[in-house]
Amino acid sequence: MLVAQYRPGQLAELLGVSTDTVRRWCDEGRLETTRSGGGHRMVDGASLAQFVREQQDAYEPELLLSQSARNRFTGVVTRVERDTLTAIIELRAGRFRIVSLLTREAADDLRLEEGDLATAVVKSTDVIMEVPPI
Repeated sequence: MLVAQYRPGQLAELLGVSTDTVRRWCDEGRLETTRSGGGHRMVDGASLAQFVREQQDAYEPELLLSQSARNRFTGVVTRVERDTLTAIIELRAGRFRIVSLLTREAADDLRLEEGDLATAVVKSTDVIMEVPPI
């Protein structure tokens, strides 16, 4: 079984931080590293998973209703398109783009406009996982 290995630049992109930040975390011992044959820092997938689990939870607004959904993405509304029956709302949460199709009535009730702070809540029985080719 192959163990996933990540370079600092890859981690920076995945975690939404600078490569210098990842290197600093490595130097501080927050991320366990090994060296590749060429002398480059590498972080194995298990160490990365542990590091991410130990981080603070994602930002959530202070006033939040109690809900059972755990997959919450708070960000800035970057697009609102309304037609007579539906609306498309696009949200940027960190480096993630979430697009939602909802009724025009729901969008109007929420009064969502570009630049607003909003939270996308994902609760679904279908979640598709993908992995890059080896």
